[in-house]
Amino acid sequence: MIHDPEIIFMDEPTANLDPESAKTVREFILELKKEKKTIFLNTHNLYEAQRVCDRIGILNTKLMAVGSPQELERSVRGRKTVIQLRLVSEATLDSLNRIGVKNMVREGNRLTFDVVNPEEENSDMVNAIVAAGGRIETVIVTSSSLEDAYLKLLKENVQ
Repeated sequence: MIHDPEIIFMDEPTANLDPESAKTVREFILELKKEKKTIFLNTHNLYEAQRVCDRIGILNTKLMAVGSPQELERSVRGRKTVIQLRLVSEATLDSLNRIGVKNMVREGNRLTFDVVNPEEENSDMVNAIVAAGGRIETVIVTSSSLEDAYLKLLKENVQ
């Protein structure tokens, strides 16, 4: 760093560091980004890559994908809605089946659904539940992670 390089290569810069030191290194990398430095970061820590990288290349003996963290996450199409109810009744389940929900999984009073467009689909599901007399405690939308994208790409390239 003495010569103020424009391009910096880092190989596992936070490996074997305690959480406080790893955070300091990540903050340093983000400061370098603000200075418009080009940084090549090699890491197995997908959480770290997701937080500090603008573009990510996923490698497994060959380059399998390149994109922003968001683009790679969206490539999995793994958005889910989780609705926690006070009580799941047969009327609630019937109402949801009538509107054609996809891949509904019930775990106690929690229902999980695959969604493509949560902004649209969630309101339909909430309306169906309320119309059937259901009482909703929480609605959470989860997205795919960079890890999900990596595992999907790895599986596709093995076959």
